[in-house]
Amino acid sequence: MTPQKKASKPVGAVMVVGGGIAGMQAALDLANAGYFVHIVEARPAIGGVMSQLDKTFPTNDCAM
Repeated sequence: MTPQKKASKPVGAVMVVGGGIAGMQAALDLANAGYFVHIVEARPAIGGVMSQLDKTFPTNDCAM
């Protein structure tokens, strides 16, 4: 992908469904492109399964 010029004013509004890693990255990319972003998440906190990373990798050693 090539960088695009940042819009001087919002070009519209979008809704991102899901506040996991992919949803947050999509929201950031859209906001940088000039869109006004709404994130909708079913759980009380955003982050998806990243909030459970310490349970999956208790030593924080995620290397393969």
